[in-house]
Amino acid sequence: MKKEKINKFLSHIPKNALIAFIVIIWIVPTFGLLVTSFRPVQSINSSGWWTILNAPVGSKEYAANCEACHGKRGDLLPNANLGDPQLISKFDRSVLLLPALKKEINGAPHMQDIPVPSAQVVADIVVHLKNISGLEVRPKVTLNNYIDALVGYRGTRTYTQDCAEGTPPLDINCNISDLLNPRGMGRAFVNSLFVTIPATFLPILLAAFAGYAFSWMNFKGRMTIFAILVGLQVVPLQMTMVPISRIYAQLGLNATFLGVWLFHTGFGLPYAIYLMRNFLGSLPKDLFESAYLDGANHWTAFTKLAIPLALPAIASLGIFQFLWVWNDLLVALVFLGGTKPVMTYQISNMVSSLGAGWQILTAAAFLSMLLPMIVFFSLQRFFVRGMLAGAVKG
Repeated sequence: MKKEKINKFLSHIPKNALIAFIVIIWIVPTFGLLVTSFRPVQSINSSGWWTILNAPVGSKEYAANCEACHGKRGDLLPNANLGDPQLISKFDRSVLLLPALKKEINGAPHMQDIPVPSAQVVADIVVHLKNISGLEVRPKVTLNNYIDALVGYRGTRTYTQDCAEGTPPLDINCNISDLLNPRGMGRAFVNSLFVTIPATFLPILLAAFAGYAFSWMNFKGRMTIFAILVGLQVVPLQMTMVPISRIYAQLGLNATFLGVWLFHTGFGLPYAIYLMRNFLGSLPKDLFESAYLDGANHWTAFTKLAIPLALPAIASLGIFQFLWVWNDLLVALVFLGGTKPVMTYQISNMVSSLGAGWQILTAAAFLSMLLPMIVFFSLQRFFVRGMLAGAVKG
């Protein structure tokens, strides 16, 4: 018995190791992206996300070269108070501080017995001096990336800094209305909700009716129509965009939410009907026959029996459809474009053509992931049952 347990444990090691490896290669980059989204742009440009727990930039270099004379806070020498922002503003670059370190003071070298550091070390010391003097405080974590992404900030510093000093860009008002800035993720989040919620609800509603009809109602051509619907799953949506766009132009549906809802509903229905029909068809036949014998009509059986029992399939379908529509870029780009930008479209506009502002992408990415994660984890208990819909009879 003991040998069998050992063999069983050893046989599971390759599978568990593979699962752990897959989890790691997904979790580590995602965690790194999350950490980066909370780091100031200066820290992002100078070091990797894994250094967030390290000492602040320049603190080690300052301790090794300056702390003995000037103290930990730089205020040990009154005539050379390194905590004075006015003094540090005169030496805010390494090319300005390095000559001062090479000068003699009262006939003795400035650094005394310590060798004059390299230009890179001096640059790190300058960063630390700016921090302790308050000239340029660089916290380890900040919400500025998220704020800038939400309001669509396009500037050389941050939204909070410019608004605090009264020098915002022309398209910034420094009030709550900035959350609806057309270039921000706040407006894009609202637009994504307007697109995703109806485009998820409509296919589920129609698929529930169709799934019940294909499962429990007898009509001519039922299986033929169902086979055609199953076959429509292989039709790529890209091949229909041009003709549908031309039809939308004639009907005035281009650049409207209704056009996107209809498009997503049409392409979501084949799989939705297939899933709902398989699940409802696997329910016990005796259950519905008993309801019919008791005088229930199809509407009563549908609302009182089919829908409550089909909640796992509905939840699974809701997860699939919601994630597909929420993460869609192509359909939103073709039928909405920049007139009503969704989150996937807005993320692509976060970075300028010269690469400026790319640090906002990390925050924008997590803003776009937030709602899908909430939806998935709130419905994941139904996910497996819905995925196996119709796989086993009984």
